[in-house]
Amino acid sequence: LIQRGQQFSERFVPMQLGLSGLTWAILGIGPATAVLWAKLGTRMELYGPLSILSFLQVLSRKGILIKDGRVLECLHKVDTVIFDKTGTLTLEQPTVGKVYTLGAFDESAILRYAAAAERRQPHPVARAIRQKAEDLKLDLPEIEDGSYEVGFGICVQIEGKRTLVGSSRYMEQEGIVLQEEVNEWRLGAEEYGHSLVYVSVAGRLVGALELEPTIRPEAEAAVRFLKKRRIEVHVISGDHEAPTRQLCQKLGIENFHAETLPENKSELVRRMQEEGRFVCFAGDGVNDAIALKSAQVSISLKGATTAATDTAQIIFMDGTLNSLSELFKLTDEFETSMRNNVRLSLAPGFFSIAGVYLLGFGVATTITVFYFCTIFGLAHAVWPLVRYQRDLRRHRSLRMVRQIEA
Repeated sequence: LIQRGQQFSERFVPMQLGLSGLTWAILGIGPATAVLWAKLGTRMELYGPLSILSFLQVLSRKGILIKDGRVLECLHKVDTVIFDKTGTLTLEQPTVGKVYTLGAFDESAILRYAAAAERRQPHPVARAIRQKAEDLKLDLPEIEDGSYEVGFGICVQIEGKRTLVGSSRYMEQEGIVLQEEVNEWRLGAEEYGHSLVYVSVAGRLVGALELEPTIRPEAEAAVRFLKKRRIEVHVISGDHEAPTRQLCQKLGIENFHAETLPENKSELVRRMQEEGRFVCFAGDGVNDAIALKSAQVSISLKGATTAATDTAQIIFMDGTLNSLSELFKLTDEFETSMRNNVRLSLAPGFFSIAGVYLLGFGVATTITVFYFCTIFGLAHAVWPLVRYQRDLRRHRSLRMVRQIEA
């Protein structure tokens, strides 16, 4: 920005020298010196960097880390946003969808046993099962004994019955017979990219829980915001077409690219750029790093892989997509601020030159105008940060008043 400010001011040097020479020939050395003090555009090399520092401070305090200040200058050009599906539009913790049953056990009974078995497990699948049981307000029995095999499942004693919760491989390993219905369950789940967790009680398979990806609660609002700005939204995924299409239908996204290999993600970005699009890529995985590097603007989330956060130019520090709308709104404000900076760097100079010819301005007057307007321009450049601090104090005051009233 400093270099751009210098280039901007240098463009007016020949014109100002020419005006000064013409003024010398017409009015003399004094007015010619006054014209030189108009300094058309020279303050942009100060206003520009100061504005961007102010906006970077505001963004950081709102939980948006900008690692490359040049991003603010080009975000308003973005006309295409590509989201990686897994981890960016979906959460790590899945959701329990359909519950399959066998024999005398109903859905509530299967969930009750599965949630009790997974009560003390920290992994995402266990959390999803417990969440489903909490939503249904199920009363969970106590575990009498248990053992966990990483990657397979868990075995516990519940109400005197040996209960297994885990994969089909774990069931087969423990001698549990998988009936013919299980193949239908598995095929139906795999069609949409879902997985099954099987439940066995007292040596018999009693049912299974279908786990489906959990769409981020803020994803729909983020997509709606982008579409309102007339930005084209795409989803890219290595999953099969059916689950990718299903997610896009839920979010109202028309464009998706399924079964995409990691190396092809960056090719898609480059292809869109060749079509004349200005691309923003949002991803969180190791295999997203090349695509993040290829895009004109790249976004990742806190908590994503190191490869993604190291490569991305923008990091949302709250680990969600909630900051997306704030990012674009502040970018719009930045563009407006920069346009005002250009006006503030040119208008005083033109006013001073007009004053020399029409009002008889001397050197002292043009110097006064120059420094007065410089102070005003500096105040304008830091105003976004001042306004943020003022709004923050007002918010804190209102919150204290509400607490006192409560």
